[in-house]
Amino acid sequence: MYLGRIGSLSTLSRKQPGFPFGSVMPYGLDERGRPIFLISTMAMHTQNLQADPRASLLVNQTSTQSEAGGDPLGASRVTLIGNVLTIPEAEVAGARRLYIDRYANSKYWVNFEDFSFYRMDVVDVYFVGGFGVMGWVGAPEYGQAMPDPLADAAAGIIEHMNTDHRDALVLIARVFAGIDSQDASMTSVDRLGFHVRLKTQEGMKGTRIAFLREVTNPLETRKVLVEMVAEARSKA
Repeated sequence: MYLGRIGSLSTLSRKQPGFPFGSVMPYGLDERGRPIFLISTMAMHTQNLQADPRASLLVNQTSTQSEAGGDPLGASRVTLIGNVLTIPEAEVAGARRLYIDRYANSKYWVNFEDFSFYRMDVVDVYFVGGFGVMGWVGAPEYGQAMPDPLADAAAGIIEHMNTDHRDALVLIARVFAGIDSQDASMTSVDRLGFHVRLKTQEGMKGTRIAFLREVTNPLETRKVLVEMVAEARSKA
């Protein structure tokens, strides 16, 4: 999971009923993947939530967008839909620790009287992994999912591959995905594989390439990618 998470929270406007109201929103995640917010009653989004708790939170891989061929639509993102309500008093201490661990500076305003902790109870999830990779994920499946072991390291892996090994990505895509390209960029990576965006003679294409085996850390990821390059060179 990413340190210092920032998303776009959409609430239902009180001033303009029926219209969405967007806000930049820092958030934490509890053990069930539910977003936690520390927000002020003076904020418009808080007032909107107090009138109607229905909301959505859009989170995208902003750290990798510049590497996704210059097109933010090539980066993965997820929209969580749910009801955002104040956290019960008995659970506030845990939410407080979790949130401050992610946003150390929040300790300066966490005790202000107008600030409270809110949590989204997720009812549905829509995931986009890049071009042509998308779908709904049910709330039960989302709640049971575990954080990917590469989540914190993904941005560094992507930056390294796109800065130093684009030729290797072209070769891997040719052999393992059957797509010839002039340029390639990794747009996301997880324990099972990665997505690439490819510049081909027919235009831009996106595809997912599976690792040779599941990985659990950056070192294993590097070893698998090296093996894939070696295998691709032997078959090219």
